[in-house]
Amino acid sequence: MTDVNPDDPKGLIRESYRMEGIGPTECRSVFLDWALSLTEGRDSGAAIARLLDQYGGAAADHPMTQVLSEGQTTLTTPRRRGGWRGRARN
Repeated sequence: MTDVNPDDPKGLIRESYRMEGIGPTECRSVFLDWALSLTEGRDSGAAIARLLDQYGGAAADHPMTQVLSEGQTTLTTPRRRGGWRGRARN
């Protein structure tokens, strides 16, 4: 039995570091899936920092390290956009 990392419960980030030949585009896709799967209320910035500490130091030039680093400054809490908000229906 393997230990589940609460910052990466699906193991998406871990597996991306193990994939040979993975590129930035695939890493962004993995990152998006990871971000969408975070439990509500989890501090994504702190989780990213811990994941970078865990994986980034040994793989500084890996594309996932770059994506995680970018995510530290660009990831925000998702907000609802669009949809019906009390507008009159015809």
